[in-house]
Amino acid sequence: MTGSHQCKEWRGGPGGGPKGPNKFMQKPWLAHYPPGVPAEIDPNLYRSIDDVLARSVAEYRDRPVMTNFGTTLSYAALDIAVQHFAAYLQSVLGLKKGERVALMMPNVLQYPVCIFGALRAGLVVVNVNPLYTARELEHQLKDSGAVAIVVLENFAHVLEQVIARTAVKHVILTGIGDLLDRPKDWLVNFVLRHVQRRVPRYRLPGARRLRAALAAGTGAPFHAVALGHDDLAFLQYTGGTTGVAKGAELTHGNIVANIVQAEAWFGPFFRPGRETVVTALPLYHIFSLTANCLLFVRFGALNVLITNPRDFDGFVKELSRHPFSVVTGVNTLFNALLHHPGFARLDFSNLRLTLGGGMAVQEPVARRWKEVTGHHITQAYGLTETSPAAIINPMTLTEFNGTIGVPIPSTEAEVRDADGRPLPPGEPGELCLRGPQVTRGYWNRPDETAKALGPDGFFATGDIATLDEQGFVRIVDRKKDMIVVSGFKVFPNEVEEVIAELPGVREAAAIGVPDEATSEAVKVFVVRSDPSLTAERIIEHCRAQLTRYKVPKQIEFRDQLPKTNVGKILRRALRDEATPPA
Repeated sequence: MTGSHQCKEWRGGPGGGPKGPNKFMQKPWLAHYPPGVPAEIDPNLYRSIDDVLARSVAEYRDRPVMTNFGTTLSYAALDIAVQHFAAYLQSVLGLKKGERVALMMPNVLQYPVCIFGALRAGLVVVNVNPLYTARELEHQLKDSGAVAIVVLENFAHVLEQVIARTAVKHVILTGIGDLLDRPKDWLVNFVLRHVQRRVPRYRLPGARRLRAALAAGTGAPFHAVALGHDDLAFLQYTGGTTGVAKGAELTHGNIVANIVQAEAWFGPFFRPGRETVVTALPLYHIFSLTANCLLFVRFGALNVLITNPRDFDGFVKELSRHPFSVVTGVNTLFNALLHHPGFARLDFSNLRLTLGGGMAVQEPVARRWKEVTGHHITQAYGLTETSPAAIINPMTLTEFNGTIGVPIPSTEAEVRDADGRPLPPGEPGELCLRGPQVTRGYWNRPDETAKALGPDGFFATGDIATLDEQGFVRIVDRKKDMIVVSGFKVFPNEVEEVIAELPGVREAAAIGVPDEATSEAVKVFVVRSDPSLTAERIIEHCRAQLTRYKVPKQIEFRDQLPKTNVGKILRRALRDEATPPA
């Protein structure tokens, strides 16, 4: 079907085929592909992620690739740093193909150097949220079996608390300013350490500075590693229904396929070597990792790395310095920018794409964005397990349509009932996806893999959706009780388990409630065994155990919680009470 938009008739499921009169075209979305976008992609265009970088370096060698705090790296300079880091990992540390390296940093120049360097050395990258608590960090390091970690010194004190209980043997420390031009590198690090005191005291004997590692790698031998599509590239952690984060195994083939898919989707509309993309979402998040870092490196673009997007004054000021053409983000980011007084005064004449993902883009935010920028928001949908892009709105649309779009090339989508049978157009069911970008499973979790991946290769997303006759997908609800705060997943079991550790708590149930700032916020209903226990004490306890976005914003005390006849707490009943019908 390469290059063809022909559709095949689909029959089956309730109301379809011999059981009913309805018919549904197997791939009706192909009729809505813009000119030049193929129905299928060739995933063999690149051997590995390193091959993607190598080709971009060859084509855009002298072009800028990353900029941060006024320092800009060219594609050639990035490639040299990547080679030095890969040589250090391979020849100095002696790491072997397939071993795991954790990266725990915000968006700084060091991050892409370390990502590409580890991959070139044949290692597996484990991206770690730098805001993790000690408990969360320990779980991810132990579960992944990471033997090395690159950590920003601001978070080294958290690593110190857990490293003895992990397999980590090598620690590489870096500061925010380490790769900035001199003397800015020294100045930024000095201010953060001694003036703002943003670097808590830590003790990590044997740790080495990244600059020293790069210097050591300069003269170290490097032996090219044979990499193919079946080799593991990332262990990308995502929450589980049990509250335990699982590592989605993303191979070089998965990521390469997703790059090629996105390249086919956006390629006809972009100008290779001339785009500037704003990277405010953290690179440890799969959306930013693939869409910003990897895809736009292939387009020869310049990535504007925003280290602290919560500093909206600094964020908007940085935007004013660059003729940006692409902005990616989540609904809450767009909404916050629109509420900043300086945003509307920016120059949007170069803007070509605003890509929204991670959570639903709200229609009022999309409407206001177009009023201010003159451009609409293109919604997309993906998961950690799909590398992430799976469904995107066509680039030819000129208005926000409220859907997440249509399946991209080489991607199949079905909406299925509880028995796994495809449903006819318009009927809600679980969205299931199949394509070369879909994970092969969860790291050391065959039970979770079996639950999500069927023998037919379709991945059950856990999202309730409808698929219309045109092939456009609309998310209706979540099958699981997941809460999404500013695009990040929060699973109730994890929050409940942490609260249950607190003396004076008998029972707890966590749900998501609407929130203007973050789309959803965590609300917890608590049954106390100690009447003196306060909401403030519960929140204080959670702050010490959970990343900020997982901490409950609301606490409500109850004498009892609604339950099923077997004693299971009915979270849906609590949600219905907390969110009255519109």
